[in-house]
Amino acid sequence: MNKKILASLLALPLVAPAAFAQETSGFPAVKISGFGTGALTWTNEDRAEFARPNQVSGAADNVRTGVDSNLGLQADMPVNSWLSFTGQVLVRKDAEEHYGAELGWAFAKARINDNLSVRVGRVGLPVFMISDYRNVGYANTMLRPPAEIYSQVPFNSIDGADITWQNSFGDTTLTSQLAYGGVKSPLSGDIHAKGKQIAALNVSAEHGPFILRAGHAQAKVTVEDSTSLNTLVGGLRAAGAGYGFTQLVTLANEIEAKEKKATFSSLGLAMDWNNIVLQTEYAKRKTKAYINDTTSWYVMGGYRFGKFLPYYSHANLKIDSAVVNTVPAACPAGYPAACTPTMQALGAGVRRLPNTGVGQGEQTTDSIGIRWDFASSVALKAQIDRVKPKNGTGLFVNAKPGFTGPVTVGAVALDFVF
Repeated sequence: MNKKILASLLALPLVAPAAFAQETSGFPAVKISGFGTGALTWTNEDRAEFARPNQVSGAADNVRTGVDSNLGLQADMPVNSWLSFTGQVLVRKDAEEHYGAELGWAFAKARINDNLSVRVGRVGLPVFMISDYRNVGYANTMLRPPAEIYSQVPFNSIDGADITWQNSFGDTTLTSQLAYGGVKSPLSGDIHAKGKQIAALNVSAEHGPFILRAGHAQAKVTVEDSTSLNTLVGGLRAAGAGYGFTQLVTLANEIEAKEKKATFSSLGLAMDWNNIVLQTEYAKRKTKAYINDTTSWYVMGGYRFGKFLPYYSHANLKIDSAVVNTVPAACPAGYPAACTPTMQALGAGVRRLPNTGVGQGEQTTDSIGIRWDFASSVALKAQIDRVKPKNGTGLFVNAKPGFTGPVTVGAVALDFVF
């Protein structure tokens, strides 16, 4: 379906009569709900752009609406006591310059018994603390999830199935979810990440105001349609064969992201007790390709004063290991004149890899913000971030030569659900 048509459909719940949600002759009742965020985002830097993960462009020293704004529509149709259907469409700026619509969820859910359910279709990938509602600003304290950890997995959903088991033990509710499937997701422009044999396990325990979560996911990952990556890999192989440097062929095989194993393990803890709000996550990513092995984490704390909730968070993304550059700095005497310039160009390309692409790079972010629940189902937020890239450009996009940071990012957002 045309993206403009999908975007127009999202506006229907705002103007459609309530009759659309009522049961009509021969059809089960359909419940329409939605969420959205209208936001303005800006920075004090003109040499790089602040963006959310997978966005091709972002905000610089000008005010932009596309970084943090979105609009979602969800339709739920219960067929009977054990079978239901759900679909969710999300409009936002992602891997393209303009707003686009994507089908985030589209699944059938079967309730096997009071403790067990199965979903088949396009389901959310359970790898984060707030995987199912990361795009619902109203459901979150912070204006946006910390990019340091939420940029480390480029997939939001999978085409496959999941099974969820839930049971209560006294005052503690234990939930386990196992998902399996595959997906092809846009990264930036025409570049895509493809995940095969994605398996994810998510286990959480809720006791009063506390939620403890642990998760692990693994997949075979391929990066497709990246001209720069394909050129580098091809150049390494050609130079290795042509000049007799066998380590270049080995390096090309290590860099190439073609059905390479990747894992992501994470822990999370949340608390909302006596007006004290805490949330933290810690994660490890490992891959067999050029994609960095990383450690990422954040901690957020706030205190609720009536309808106001001021908060502070600190987030960190660190490279544990990256591709080892084995390209010779120069060629031995007697080699063709073109050999050394070729090695220098290839070496520069390899050195750029740890800081090039979605979720690559190192940085820290300190954030202060406030949430004001001034009306039913509506919240106003303001947040200021101080982002400090390390050893490169961090997670900023479209960085110009000479950019090193730090950068101050400001944003105001109106979150709502309906």
